Amino acid sequence: MRTTQSRDQDARLPNATFAPVEPPATETKAAQVVRYASAALRLSLGWVFLWAFLDKVFGFGYATARADSWLNGGSPTEGFLSFAAAGPFKGIYNDIAGAAWADWLFMASLLAIGSALMLGIAMRVAAASGAALLIMMWTAVLPPANNPFMDDHLVYALVLVLLAALRAGRTAGLGQAWERLPVVQRNAWLT
Repeated sequence: MRTTQSRDQDARLPNATFAPVEPPATETKAAQVVRYASAALRLSLGWVFLWAFLDKVFGFGYATARADSWLNGGSPTEGFLSFAAAGPFKGIYNDIAGAAWADWLFMASLLAIGSALMLGIAMRVAAASGAALLIMMWTAVLPPANNPFMDDHLVYALVLVLLAALRAGRTAGLGQAWERLPVVQRNAWLT
């Protein structure tokens, strides 16, 4: 039988899932600039991915003409992988150009990565999958047109890794609320 004293002691013990809220430390101006600049970079890259998805679906006429849009029966992968692919992986990319599974996987990736970055959630997953997609796009055009090996795809991939490391989804995003979800707390890779 429990005594009143032991019940009182148990009531004072923190819950195993309790995370104490620490008062915010004084943030330096440099740290504040990094925080807001990383949020702006996250939103910018998120828009790059999301815009690519929207333009390919609806054919707004920027990279995809309306007649070639996915909604009008066009393939999001066929044109680029058939005609722009070059270098040592050209044959592989030519073979998958226009395949339904490649179209769906590419479009789902653009939408998921872009949405996660815009919302500031699942930054590790978005950074890893976004970097992988960008590196595949880089390998499709080897060597790059203006440099022996470096191009914007690799730079964007590195920026994604940096944004995840900086937890850029916490500023101007839903990152803090996302990180408090029980499923995310149990699975750190979802942060």
